[in-house]
Amino acid sequence: MRVPILKQHSYLIASIQSALTDDDLLQLRDDLVAQIGRFRSRGAIVDVTALDVMDSFAVRTLRGVAHMIRLRGAQTVIVGIQPEVAFSMVQLGLTLEEVATALDLEEGLAYLDDQPKSNGRHGE
Repeated sequence: MRVPILKQHSYLIASIQSALTDDDLLQLRDDLVAQIGRFRSRGAIVDVTALDVMDSFAVRTLRGVAHMIRLRGAQTVIVGIQPEVAFSMVQLGLTLEEVATALDLEEGLAYLDDQPKSNGRHGE
């Protein structure tokens, strides 16, 4: 199942609506990284509110997505991690090192709005 990616101003928003297979996660990664360049986006928000479980592959993939997007000159925010998911992640030692997180979409947008406009890009 392909995750829809919406463009809102200079941001991309990927809202995961149900559990994803490993292949779905890899497709999301590829789609987001490609669309960051295509739309010259300043940032991406990945909304995981609907997920009640995040396994180690999902966490590693999301962390990798954020790092790839940063290398493309944009920022990533993961929003909507449920309390039970956060608890399980901590218990299992799964971290989103150096990846911004926010409570919900509104806070994720506010975070991206507060980031410097250049995001390390030259000539903008």
